[in-house]
Amino acid sequence: MYILFISLAIFSSILLVLVVLAQNSKGGGLSNQFGGSGASNLIGVKKTGDLLERLTWGFAVAIMVFALATNFTTPNNATTDEILEKAKEQQQGTGLDLNKTETPTQPVPEKK
Repeated sequence: MYILFISLAIFSSILLVLVVLAQNSKGGGLSNQFGGSGASNLIGVKKTGDLLERLTWGFAVAIMVFALATNFTTPNNATTDEILEKAKEQQQGTGLDLNKTETPTQPVPEKK
């Protein structure tokens, strides 16, 4: 399931890039790139912009949904207790005891 969501997110990302590249920053978009009148007669200039805008929003939302879905389906091999145990082992290996406080045996003499 995890691999499926990752694959769908990558596929949606590629389609989003293609849709964004098909748009023109000045508003002409797909209708100006393919000869102008031919594309506008086929689906219309206004409808081309609306379609590309809806596809852009749809792919962006799909990527967010797939990202959340991968978070919930991520295989979890280590539990929190195992991670805490490993941290305690590493702490003991250094010879430091963080629970123990040290007090000085003699006060430091003041210099005059």
